[in-house]
Amino acid sequence: MGIFSKIKDAIFGHKAQAAPAPAPAPQAAAPAPVETPIAQTAAPQPVAIDAVDVAAILDNLASNNSQKLNWKVSIVDLMKLLGLDSSLENRKELAGELGFTGDTNDSASMNIWLHKAVMNELAKNGGVVPDDLK
Repeated sequence: MGIFSKIKDAIFGHKAQAAPAPAPAPQAAAPAPVETPIAQTAAPQPVAIDAVDVAAILDNLASNNSQKLNWKVSIVDLMKLLGLDSSLENRKELAGELGFTGDTNDSASMNIWLHKAVMNELAKNGGVVPDDLK
């Protein structure tokens, strides 16, 4: 199992704990058909039922953690929050998994790239990630 898979599994495994159970939809008689105008404004796209609110899960984990971890900007803190090894060696391995082409000896640049890449990959895999984190 790769390091990104461990990150994803750690976050997505908390989905059930973070999301309240949906309320059952009330049963009502079908409304009478309404004629709709041809030109309509685009409605916001609904979030998939099985989507995972990454920020809510991580915020919840951070609020219950004794350490002050800034997961929103730090890949090291994100990994620590999830109980994963945040060593430079593991971050270099994660960089390889995600296709980092820069210098892995420049850990500051790599870490910034890694954080954004992880957030983008979480979004591609069904996570709802705020745009400012991608």
